[in-house]
Amino acid sequence: MADPNRDSSGPGRESKVARLLRERELEPLGDELEHLWTRAEDRRSLRELADHFNRELLRSALREAETADLDGAAANYYRLLTDDDVSPGDRVEATRWLERAGVDVERLRGEFVSYQAVRTYLKDYRNAEYERNEGDRVGREAESIRQFSARTEAIVQDKIDRLRSRGHLAVGDPSVTVQVRVYCSKCNSQHSVDRLLERGRCDCSTA
Repeated sequence: MADPNRDSSGPGRESKVARLLRERELEPLGDELEHLWTRAEDRRSLRELADHFNRELLRSALREAETADLDGAAANYYRLLTDDDVSPGDRVEATRWLERAGVDVERLRGEFVSYQAVRTYLKDYRNAEYERNEGDRVGREAESIRQFSARTEAIVQDKIDRLRSRGHLAVGDPSVTVQVRVYCSKCNSQHSVDRLLERGRCDCSTA
């Protein structure tokens, strides 16, 4: 394996990802990124890896500011800083909280990487490759749907908790669950996504 910190197009140059891994003392994260991208089962996409990398940067910044990552604060504040569905008010509130905690948010935003930067790091600096297995298309799509559902649950849970904590919603101990079901208008059958993908057909397609 080539030195992951070196740019093959010119001596002495580093990729952004490699530089940040070194500066933040997160070198083991490079091995993790490669493993998550190349493993046969539950492989992560480049966009997911970029988000994972950026969350780890935020977690590192919290550690440098001597602020504990309580209850997944890094993941939550990364979402508040980057997700399109976050309101401007919530984004400003998150930025101010991080700044009060001692995090240089402007610098941190500049350090966040794109999926293209992760791809360059993995392919050009670590010479990592993976073999696409088209035979497991159903499994990959099922995992993608589960991830979308989990993300929706997390977003709704966060908004419910915020409304509750601010006195806009009266509910004891809310827990959000998202269940996606598929309806076939031809045979009037309904199925959970997992069950439908496992069967490979609905009731009207049964031989």
